[in-house]
Amino acid sequence: MEQRVRVHKVRLGGEEVRVIRSAAPTRLALRDDRRWLSMYADRAGAEQLVALWALAARSARSLVYLPMRANPAPDGIASDGEPVALDLVLVHHSPQFPTASWKDVRARLGVGRPHTTATPDDDFPDETAIDYERWHHPTYRDHLGFTIAAHTLFVTGSPTAFREQGTALRALTDEAPSHLHRHPNATHFCVELAPGPWSRPQHRRNVPGNLHIQYAGAWRVR
Repeated sequence: MEQRVRVHKVRLGGEEVRVIRSAAPTRLALRDDRRWLSMYADRAGAEQLVALWALAARSARSLVYLPMRANPAPDGIASDGEPVALDLVLVHHSPQFPTASWKDVRARLGVGRPHTTATPDDDFPDETAIDYERWHHPTYRDHLGFTIAAHTLFVTGSPTAFREQGTALRALTDEAPSHLHRHPNATHFCVELAPGPWSRPQHRRNVPGNLHIQYAGAWRVR
């Protein structure tokens, strides 16, 4: 999967923070609906998300940033209360990036340096190769984590967590575009990602437990 990106470097104290974001506008929308997190993707947005997710799995020392707060959700979407628009950052848990510093880092990104990245098309494992039973073992640590700071959802995890959850995301590009043709009675196609372990209904800082990603093929981000 090839992706044109911009690479930014920001000094944070004595450390350098490397931020990668797509060179093209982000074709997604993300909302905190209080009970869950809702993301919407058209076809281009789904391809963009999968490509950047694969890049995040391989970028142990970088933050992969998808700005989308300004993007409207599709027409006709109903929510309880007033949802809050969010950006998305994908980051490994090993650098232990302080999310409280993100607002300052984001404000200093600048134009960035253009770059082209490529990840293998088979970077995510086949679903039959994933041991889902192992996910529920008390000692298992390759879960995703969700945190919200500065109107941004941070998804953190290990390379294994990103790759295994990326297998589910890949359905947005492999299956979603033809889903309604194959299943005319279906209302929509979606993928759900959850932070673990699943003994907690909500994650840190009262973040809703699930990220619900809905494919909206006829919707276009304006």
